[in-house]
Amino acid sequence: MNRLLERGAARVTGRLADAAYACGWALVRALPEQVAHAVFRAGADLAWRRGGRAVDQLRANLARVAPGHDLDALTRQALRSYARYWCEVFRLPVTSRERVVAGMATVGEHRLRDSLAAGSGTVMALPHSGNWDHAGAWCAATGVPFTTVAERLRPESLYDRFVAFRESLGMEVLPLTGGPRPPYDVLVERLQAGGTLCLLADRDLSARGIDVHFFGATARMPAGPASLALRTGATLLPVTLSFRPDGWQVVWHPAVPHTDVATMTQALADAFADGIAAHPADWHMLQRLWLDDLAVDDPRRTLPA
Repeated sequence: MNRLLERGAARVTGRLADAAYACGWALVRALPEQVAHAVFRAGADLAWRRGGRAVDQLRANLARVAPGHDLDALTRQALRSYARYWCEVFRLPVTSRERVVAGMATVGEHRLRDSLAAGSGTVMALPHSGNWDHAGAWCAATGVPFTTVAERLRPESLYDRFVAFRESLGMEVLPLTGGPRPPYDVLVERLQAGGTLCLLADRDLSARGIDVHFFGATARMPAGPASLALRTGATLLPVTLSFRPDGWQVVWHPAVPHTDVATMTQALADAFADGIAAHPADWHMLQRLWLDDLAVDDPRRTLPA
């Protein structure tokens, strides 16, 4: 009986979460843009004042990547940056293609175009920084369709909503689990056909992750981008994103030479570190990343993030 009640409660909670996202999505699109951003900034400031586990972890992460900064001010700025990401995501369906393209400042774009022209496949690997959904919309709008992978959300209807949204921007979205085929196999096929992948690649605490040196300590990042590039001969491009006051920026770092998975993943971590150090407030990492964070004598920190 208790299990039935728990399952029923979970289904109700899931439906409420989905309804809340749907209402929020519609409301933010309907609000004047400046009003919407003001509301999200106010929410970020409230979260900063109240604190809590996620805010504390963000502050601890920023202390590693931006030593010497005023951590209170930087944490507040980072929460505002994260709120800006969500506000822009909710408003992206009503943001014109012209603004998506014109508002993006690009650095090293020739590296992407050269890889596309070579036709051997391209893997773009990036950290959770800036607005990756906007960057995806920019890619689609400038002739770079790509495939990505998304972790399943609960409830399923919420996951379907996010997938439909991203596919409407021109992305192909594969489920991390529960799909008709393993996503790795599909990604290999896309690269062998000369396609492009875009993969978030700055956090993997599973046993399959690769240990890397990152801002002076050991973190763990996914092996997938390097493994896919080695298996298919595709170009591996580190990419970092950030916000500008009036738009966005994307940087394509030099391609990672093909050596071995561990060495290539470390090269990604080094490129990510360069981009994050330049724009620390735009790195939206509210979870544990460094392995020594997992060893803290706090029972809450032993839970999966």
